[in-house]
Amino acid sequence: MILRLAFNKRSYLKYIGHLDLLRLFQRTINKTEIDIKYSQGFNPHPRISIASPLSLGIESMEEYVDIELNTEMPVEEFIDRMNRALPKGIEILRGKYIDTKKPVAAMIAWAFYEITFKTETILTREEIDFKIKDYISREEIIILKKRRKKRRKIETEVDIRALIANLNLKTVDSNRITLESLLKTGGDGNLKPIELVKSISVEEEMGVDLESVNIKRIHLYAEENGEIYKPV
Repeated sequence: MILRLAFNKRSYLKYIGHLDLLRLFQRTINKTEIDIKYSQGFNPHPRISIASPLSLGIESMEEYVDIELNTEMPVEEFIDRMNRALPKGIEILRGKYIDTKKPVAAMIAWAFYEITFKTETILTREEIDFKIKDYISREEIIILKKRRKKRRKIETEVDIRALIANLNLKTVDSNRITLESLLKTGGDGNLKPIELVKSISVEEEMGVDLESVNIKRIHLYAEENGEIYKPV
């Protein structure tokens, strides 16, 4: 049986990578003596699947993981035992058993972010709001993406407009601006928040201090028949 869980990753744990996070879950499960299922073969590994790995340095309020168990146990007991053993900065929020073999990693289609940055000059809220609305109203938004082809790095133009579901101004405090945005992620397209910030800075001449950018992922969503929803 597969237990699907929502968890957060905050504080200093935002600096651990995807593989380290998998190992953390594995060690914690071993410590709590939960009966997890392992793969077959020469090098068996625990059946754990984490959706949409985060870039280093990004906090998250809600991530998802599938854990396959040999023995069913009450969800509340699993969460309590894990949270007692997990380090500060990561907490399982809720969970449920699912009856599908489709991993949560293959379901995620959208990510909702809170993005904060400073600008080189102070703009009024009205000026910033105008720029954000002007940016998102465009039919196409072109950025340059670098990719490696054999031994060469080449740049290609990519239209990211379809990868941005919405973009809203949340707060303005002097030259510190906070935006909220729902961005495409997963196999059908992916836009990193930092790419969005760089594009806004150039297209709207906002003079963003890229060293000041702070990104927090708030939610992940699956999509089916045009409707987005939380996997658990």
